[in-house]
Amino acid sequence: MTKEEVLAHVKGVAEAPSVYAGLKNVAEEYLASVGTAKEKDEAKKLIAALKECVCSIDDVIPFFDSEKATEVFGAEQAAAMSKKAHEVKAAGGDTCFCPACTNGKFVLDHQDLLLN
Repeated sequence: MTKEEVLAHVKGVAEAPSVYAGLKNVAEEYLASVGTAKEKDEAKKLIAALKECVCSIDDVIPFFDSEKATEVFGAEQAAAMSKKAHEVKAAGGDTCFCPACTNGKFVLDHQDLLLN
């Protein structure tokens, strides 16, 4: 694993359609800091934000199964997302399958490369 591979996933977080604006800003600020004296401080901020924002599969299943998901996504899309979440869990997945969470989980799993 290389730092460049982890940076690609940080970019994936920032560009994910499912990312919330606050996390997007933190990811972009980290990327802008790479190679500067602020990089390690920004990496610590990014890691903290990812720990707060990356959802477990057990966190998202109740939402995708809820009436609120039907209101937000429509019945068909909510049902598809619920089905996918249950499939991920059945296959042993522990993290939400959205691009922001999957990229974020990758970064968290390799955070040591951002802190060295």
